[in-house]
Formats: sequence, structure tokens, C-alpha cells
Amino acid sequence: MKKKLSISWRAKLADDKGLPKVEEITEKMNQKWGTGTVVIPAPREVDELMRTIPEGKLTTVNEIRNALAERHGATIGCPMTTGIFAGIAAKAADEDEREGIENYTPYWRTLKAKGALNEKYPGGIDNLMRRLEAEGYTVIPKGKKFVVADYEKSVIKPKI
Repeated sequence: MKKKLSISWRAKLADDKGLPKVEEITEKMNQKWGTGTVVIPAPREVDELMRTIPEGKLTTVNEIRNALAERHGATIGCPMTTGIFAGIAAKAADEDEREGIENYTPYWRTLKAKGALNEKYPGGIDNLMRRLEAEGYTVIPKGKKFVVADYEKSVIKPKI
């Protein structure tokens, strides 16, 4: 049996797969997304926007989607690929940190909708809580999720 070679998260982040591209929102998707165009970003674009969030500020995946749409003149940024690529950027940053590379993406500052922590990011909720609390945020349970208290006061749009 052949052993499958694992590709690093950094390599996955660097593989643009012919992206970004802007497409018409199909009839099938317009009930959920409305009409117009959707930008499917490149993984590196999502990472680039996540990197613009300085200490003391936060963003959300929705803010990143809005910035991508603005950058590409699209109606919306694709929710699915933006979320997937944010996860890849987080895992690539974790690889960088473990290898001693200092300038890695501050993925813990990118929240899900309504200020929720992304449990799929490296180290899970415990890691994210530790990093966010070290930057002065309070993380509270909300149902089955954990959210940054008053996150709205710190959310900014990534620089495009």
C-alpha cells in the first residue's frame, strides 16, 4: 500500500487553483444569496485580509467576504470558500508558529458570525480563548458556542 504524502497547509494556502474568479449567482443559489455576482477568492487573498487585523481589533468571516466582494466588484463573497480558506490560513499560521516563523497570520482575531470562536482553528476553543484573553477580550459561553463579549466594538473591515 502506498503511503499518501501529506501536503503542508502552507502549500495548500499557496495553491490558488485558478482563483479568484467572479461568477453570476445561479438561479439555484439566488434564494439563499440573492442576485448578482459572487467572488470565489483565492486562498492567499483570505490570508492577506486576515493579516491586516492588528492587535486590539477583530474581524469576522462576513467582513472578509464583504471586503473581497468590494475588491472584485462582486455582489457578495462566497461564504463557503471564504470560510474554508480562513481555516487553511489558520492552519498554515500554526505551521509557521511551530517552525519559529515570527510573522504569521493572527487567525484568532477572525471570528465567525455573531462573534463566535471557530472551534476548527488550531488548538480549538482553548487556544483561541487564551490568545484573545491575552489581548484583553472576554470570551463567554453562549449556548453551545463561545463568543467574544462586545465583539462589535472591536470589529473592523480588513484593509483591501
